[in-house]
Amino acid sequence: MVASEVTPWAKTGGLADVTGSLPEALDRLGHRVTTVLPKYLGMPMPEIASTRTARVRLGTVSHDITFHIATLAGRCRVVFVDAPRLFERAGFYGVGGRDFPDNSERFGMLAAAALEFVELDSDAPAVDIIHAHDWQAGLVPTLVRTDSRHYAALGHTGLVFTIHNLAYQGLAPREVVPTLGLPWTTFAMDTGEFWGQFSFLKAGLTYSDMITTVSPAYARETQRPEYGAGLDGVLTARADRYVGILNGIDTAVWNPATDPLLPARFDADAIEGKTICKRALLARFHLPVGDDAMGRPVIGMVSRLVDQKGLDLIERAADDLASLDATWVFVGTGDVRHERFLRDLAARYPSRVGVFVGFDEALAHLVEAGSDMFLMPSIFEPCGLNQMYSLRYGTVPIVHAVGGLDDTIQPYSSRARHANGFKFRDASPATLVRILRQAVRLYNDKATWQPLMEEGMRADHSWQTSAREYVKVYRRARQAAAQRAGR
Repeated sequence: MVASEVTPWAKTGGLADVTGSLPEALDRLGHRVTTVLPKYLGMPMPEIASTRTARVRLGTVSHDITFHIATLAGRCRVVFVDAPRLFERAGFYGVGGRDFPDNSERFGMLAAAALEFVELDSDAPAVDIIHAHDWQAGLVPTLVRTDSRHYAALGHTGLVFTIHNLAYQGLAPREVVPTLGLPWTTFAMDTGEFWGQFSFLKAGLTYSDMITTVSPAYARETQRPEYGAGLDGVLTARADRYVGILNGIDTAVWNPATDPLLPARFDADAIEGKTICKRALLARFHLPVGDDAMGRPVIGMVSRLVDQKGLDLIERAADDLASLDATWVFVGTGDVRHERFLRDLAARYPSRVGVFVGFDEALAHLVEAGSDMFLMPSIFEPCGLNQMYSLRYGTVPIVHAVGGLDDTIQPYSSRARHANGFKFRDASPATLVRILRQAVRLYNDKATWQPLMEEGMRADHSWQTSAREYVKVYRRARQAAAQRAGR
């Protein structure tokens, strides 16, 4: 596997959670997995078992690379690509909201280095599958397919590419094509060209044997213009090799019965500890903790503060939402205007709204445990993980019915047998207020609310089911690669 982020070493979002958890689930099914990622500045490192060095060439540039190899439990390894000039920087992709201008070289070199490691790792069993994640690894299948002489040993290797978020495409000026060592055939309408620029993501899509994304609904949505980000035609053309597999969650890390980051533990059979977590959450945000406050529902949100996550929708409905008989807590970082809006909202309603701008893993766990509801009004959401964390922690999700949110949340109605939350399809302020008003009203009906909580807490959102679906994709990719090599 090749990715720019892998938890617990480097994380900005759900990509890291997937690349951190999926290898472990595959290991439990009997597969060997080596994951390759950059060695960023100041990142925590596991115990390194060995190192190897190589001079890796990518087009017109070369870098001296050190590979730090860590052996994890079972059959999993992690390889850190150490190239200080490329990766020892203050941010993974940029600083101050601006991408680094040499990201095409940085992540092109990640792809080349990962493939070079396969050559160096000659003592290991042959590689059956190379699984590249998101645009940062888009050159992995591209290099294998366009430089078959250099990568002859990988001719029968299945190439799988996963879209985690189609909105981030890794666009670069056309001039990067020769500097990356790519032939101009990669810069065509049916390969990597995208409106006059070179798209790492599109190249990854077109040169892979199989494509996956992180939920069945998102796979369907991205074949339509409104969600396809200009690539719906590419995905529709490859629909027979495009599969949506719902992400799982790490049920060891996200388990309210054992979570070391909580002031009290609980589960579906002994829920009392959730009340202690709720009181601690309110206190953490300096909000009232008396009986009246504890009797109101706490609505939490932990998110990147960007347009995709529905912040504009919340802002347009802000005063109506704040007038509900509820308390709000927001945790996240992102666009300055959204950060400013939330700070202003907390200043206007200091006894009802708490805001933390930044990211704090322990606080994220406390929000999941101490909230009664979790809000995810995303405009689009490839999969989403927080709604699954929330279900496990007895925190009822309220979501916009898109992508993985639509796949995982069964909406409450008086006739629903397996309801576990609330969802709305019309992304308007009026609809958002209406669905939240319904949720707040039902919160006070414990005979209705308790089954909602328990339905979510008892569901299985582990990686095991998803990992088996990936194995099916890997087999198809191997078959496709064998056919390709036999031509």
